Amino acid sequence: MGTKNKGQSKPDAKRSADKPKKLSRKRYEEALATLQAELVKLQDWVRHKGLRIVVVFEGRDAAGKGGVIKRITERVSPRVFRTVALPVPNDREKTQLYIQRYVNQLPAAGEVVIFDRSWYNRLGVEHVMGFCTDKEYNRFKKNCAGFERTLVEDGVTLIKYWLTVSNKEQERRFRRRIEDPVRQWKLSPMDLESRRRWYDFSRARDAMMAATDTDYAPWTIVPSDDKRRARLNCIHHLLRAIPYKDLPHEKIELPRRDKTDAYDDQMPLVSKRYVPEYI
Repeated sequence: MGTKNKGQSKPDAKRSADKPKKLSRKRYEEALATLQAELVKLQDWVRHKGLRIVVVFEGRDAAGKGGVIKRITERVSPRVFRTVALPVPNDREKTQLYIQRYVNQLPAAGEVVIFDRSWYNRLGVEHVMGFCTDKEYNRFKKNCAGFERTLVEDGVTLIKYWLTVSNKEQERRFRRRIEDPVRQWKLSPMDLESRRRWYDFSRARDAMMAATDTDYAPWTIVPSDDKRRARLNCIHHLLRAIPYKDLPHEKIELPRRDKTDAYDDQMPLVSKRYVPEYI
């Protein structure tokens, strides 16, 4: 009996060994702080060299794109790292070239533009949900790689991430949004429909990557069932994808206040309205 139990436990033990141990909050926050400090150095280098960087984030709903983007941008300047999350096109934009409103968002020298969803909407949600015609879809699928080649040949660094989430984990995250009032705003009718059309979106993803996973603008897959590891791994990859150096900084000295015309500058505020103390 004892021998049999040992034999049966081996596969489970192997699966347990293969699965990475859950990252503690402390270790996650320490690693994140280190990476975010490097992002500040990258920011200085981008400005110094006048680089133009485009980072595209795509993936299923609830894959964690927003969380990764937030951790990339929360310690850097919004004047250098700019996030673009375009709404549904208005009536005027619908009459323009499809790619036009995305081109308008491309970076100037010294900027990093992060697309929280991008021109790949046409090859994903628009195609699956019938928001574009088959002709429009096929035309863009044919021309998308050429558009990206133009960007790269013009000196733009283009980095594309696809966040992949498992069926089980996406369901868990959706249910959590349904049950938690603080998270319900994240859940849209489109999210629910995307859940129903899981395999339609899988086929759209496969066709998209077949057409646009190129040597000059490849897709990089980010497994995101473990959000903490996904964030750290993605930021680490981003830092390695853009060679940079730590620039020297002049020592900063805080100047003393000029007291030539000093007065009690708090007195004029005494009679004004103050926000009530909540805590």
